[in-house]
Amino acid sequence: MFMTLEVIPLPVSDIDRARDFYRDKVGFHVDIDEEVMPGMRIVQLTPPGSGCSIALGETLWEMTPGPTPSPGAYQGLQLVVADIEKAHADLVARGLDVSEPVRYSEADGATFMYFTDPDGNGWAVQEYRKRATEPLHRLLTEQAGA
Repeated sequence: MFMTLEVIPLPVSDIDRARDFYRDKVGFHVDIDEEVMPGMRIVQLTPPGSGCSIALGETLWEMTPGPTPSPGAYQGLQLVVADIEKAHADLVARGLDVSEPVRYSEADGATFMYFTDPDGNGWAVQEYRKRATEPLHRLLTEQAGA
């Protein structure tokens, strides 16, 4: 059985503020911003080149079992880039308060920078230089035999 992770609901306190932050400061694309059913507005945003999106919505949590996470409760969400210096420059130019890249070792995949959204949800950006020549979507297509 083939499964893909495509949407992660993200707890935020203000949908418009979060949408603007992820669109304007982080560079995500707004895929959906509408009332998908009476009383349920969903904003879905996707990082450029990603197959996984985040979903923002006040009533979104009513449809999922379990406790409702507090805004800012998510930590360790991770984005991957092929060139962290270029990504850092782009994010800083957008006005994002992002840490300087930290190289924990010379190994590919061992360099990170960090930021939080307005609610405190924490993100890491990992440099994986191999993605410049081996994009994830190509590897997944090969694995699927397509």
